Amino acid sequence: MSDSDNKTGKPLGLRGGGDRSHVRQSFSHGRTKSVVVETKRKRVVVPKPGTKPPAPGATQKSVAQSRPDTTKRPAGITDAEMERRLAALKAAKERETEEAAKREEESRRREEEREAKRAEIDAKEREEQERLEREAAKAEEEKRALAAEAAAKATPDVIEPIETPAGGPKSDDRGAPRNATPRRATERDNDEARKQQRNKGDDRRRSGKLTINQALTGGEGGRQRSMAAIKRAQERERRKAMGGTGEREKVMRDVQVPEAITVQELANRMAERVAAVVKALMQNGIMATQNQTIDADTAQLIVEEFGHRVVRVSDADVEDAINIVEDKDEDQSPRAPVITIMGHVDHGKTSLLDAIRKTNVVSGEAGGITQHIGAYQITTDSGHLLTFLDTPGHAAFTSMRARGAQVTDIVILVVAADDSVMPQTIEAINHAKAAGVPMIVAINKIDRPGADPTRVRTQLLQHEIVVEKMSGDVLDVEVSAVTGDGLDELLENIVLQAELLDLKANPDRNAEGAVIEAKLDTGRGPVATVLVQKGTLKTGDIFVVGEQWGRVRALIDDQGERVAEAGPSTPVEVLGLNGTPEAGDVLNVVADEATAREIADYRHQLAKDKKAAVGAGATLDQLLAKAKADQNVSELPILVKADVQGSAEAIVQAMDKVGNDEVRVRVLHSGVGAITESDVTLAEASGAPIIGFNVRANAPARDAARQKGVEIRYYSIIYDLVDDVKAAASGLLSAEIKETFIGYATIKEVFKITGVGKIAGCVITEGVARRSAGVRLLRDDVVIHEGKLKTLKRFKDEVKEVQGGQECGMAFENYEDIREGDVIEIFETEEIERTL
Repeated sequence: MSDSDNKTGKPLGLRGGGDRSHVRQSFSHGRTKSVVVETKRKRVVVPKPGTKPPAPGATQKSVAQSRPDTTKRPAGITDAEMERRLAALKAAKERETEEAAKREEESRRREEEREAKRAEIDAKEREEQERLEREAAKAEEEKRALAAEAAAKATPDVIEPIETPAGGPKSDDRGAPRNATPRRATERDNDEARKQQRNKGDDRRRSGKLTINQALTGGEGGRQRSMAAIKRAQERERRKAMGGTGEREKVMRDVQVPEAITVQELANRMAERVAAVVKALMQNGIMATQNQTIDADTAQLIVEEFGHRVVRVSDADVEDAINIVEDKDEDQSPRAPVITIMGHVDHGKTSLLDAIRKTNVVSGEAGGITQHIGAYQITTDSGHLLTFLDTPGHAAFTSMRARGAQVTDIVILVVAADDSVMPQTIEAINHAKAAGVPMIVAINKIDRPGADPTRVRTQLLQHEIVVEKMSGDVLDVEVSAVTGDGLDELLENIVLQAELLDLKANPDRNAEGAVIEAKLDTGRGPVATVLVQKGTLKTGDIFVVGEQWGRVRALIDDQGERVAEAGPSTPVEVLGLNGTPEAGDVLNVVADEATAREIADYRHQLAKDKKAAVGAGATLDQLLAKAKADQNVSELPILVKADVQGSAEAIVQAMDKVGNDEVRVRVLHSGVGAITESDVTLAEASGAPIIGFNVRANAPARDAARQKGVEIRYYSIIYDLVDDVKAAASGLLSAEIKETFIGYATIKEVFKITGVGKIAGCVITEGVARRSAGVRLLRDDVVIHEGKLKTLKRFKDEVKEVQGGQECGMAFENYEDIREGDVIEIFETEEIERTL
């Protein structure tokens, strides 16, 4: 639309417009435009006829109602109360004003601190940038100087200006003018100058505008060199100036290559680029990315190709941190002997040890039998220090007895004079022979009326144990734990045997010991009973034991007293483990916590891989065969929680022996410590009862078991536990069905009755026929049907039983293929319960 159109056209605006005025707008290149502007009048709302206008004071009244009236006093408020309320309101407003002022002052102070820090950082950055620019300029100047010197040495006649005579430009032998090169250089300089002028003009034209690139980079745009790039350039220039080739000398490194390593890790250890390592692998026919794992042989090939030295290492090398030191003879000193008391259950082992220690441990054991392995230390009247280990005699505690024999120096075989040699006595003899330790036979209970020590010595001959009284070399002593007879002689024989063994150990080295027992104690955490074998274990030592590690927080001796250190042959309870170790694990003191953690993690991963590999090697046919075999096997799942690790291990081993081809006991989980809510959840998911041996469930576990219907059974004697599990497993056995023949009948005639079917007219030839009994239909002495009777009638009456020689009518359930001459065999079944 042109200007003339605007002048003559109808102005824009509302109909019936208000005051009009003209405004002239100015545009670029001298163009102008006249615009009509209207002033809009205020709209007045006129009420429609028939409506009532609002009262004049209504608006003020509504506004007044919206504001709280502070002058209006509520009912029942005195003047003093009103003044107190007003004063409290005024004080609250003053506090709000003061807090707002404090907040404003704090924010202003923080802003000033931020501004100061920002200014300081900006100043540092400017200084660093200026320093880098100075270094870059210096390096550029050095580069130009070096280039100028090199050019001057190479072609000095080209650099100097050439005087051209007035006669015109001279030509050389080839006819080219001698000043052609300077002229071309001048033309290039002129072109560069013109380009710079144009660029300068463009910059001047865009000087008032801000581009996105300038806003983001804070400069003129473009990619800037990083500090690392500038440093690398300076390093290259320095090497060139020193007369070097500019290439960095290759560093030969010792590269540790484990059994498996990723490509990226291998490149980092060689300090090579990952792309170069991947390229070398491809050249050797191995397509691998930087995150893939290669074996040690491939890694060794690549390392040698890059010119580095290979150091083969294994994951098991972490175990090398445990110092295996051969002790010198001059460093060793005598130590106390470790004596293990072994024998059959209820032959008086603990009572004998109580008589030696002058204590009463038997009364504290449930059922009067030992179910834990105990370690004690005593001093004889002659001043000799002896360490005793008391092992259980029950058949379920085989592993405990084996552990006791492995860490011992002398075995005392306790045999009751009135009971002779029993199965666990023979087992103890075998453990002692396997450990290769000397044995002392203690014939106990000689105070009993039926005691016969000679019979015991004779029975020991069957197991290659020849005592001194039978011209052998095995010491034997007749003792009585009740009267104390023979105890002094037993101790003398122990001391004599220890002197012959000449037991020594080095106390001034890192401790090494064996875990006799481990448990999870409420309040103290994991606790391990450790028998120190070498060195001295001190409070604060960092150690690793099996898959666990820890720092010795406290050492407690067999009397319950805290000790600062424990030397060789000393049994102590160790506190400070991060988990419960397995009984039989070896404790080693290491240098630092990182080493202990690394060794424990490696052992844990090794055990995990071993468990995973148990079922990994099975083929599909083997898995299918196992699944088919397990179809007919009933399982009784249980959860076992015990007070100590050894008891849990013994219970699991006892459960493995319960069962046959039809039923077995499966231990879903075994652990140490109180029964927790997670145990109840696992038991609920698998429908298993929870067995607690000398432990109890905590309150949340009891509530959860009550809600979910999980059975928790507590035991303190292993006899009762095994018997109850056997009874429960016996309930899963299918009952044995026994058949008893009670009679035979012969079919004389077959009647067909409408609505009923075929009825066999029979004669009972032998025995009786009963309505509830089972029947078989024989044809030519071949069984063609087995089932039950639908009806048994004598004449027209339904009867329960028909005696031999009488006639009757029979009908079979769901079977009518009966013929004259068939024989009916009548029998009863009886279910007999089976037990394991």
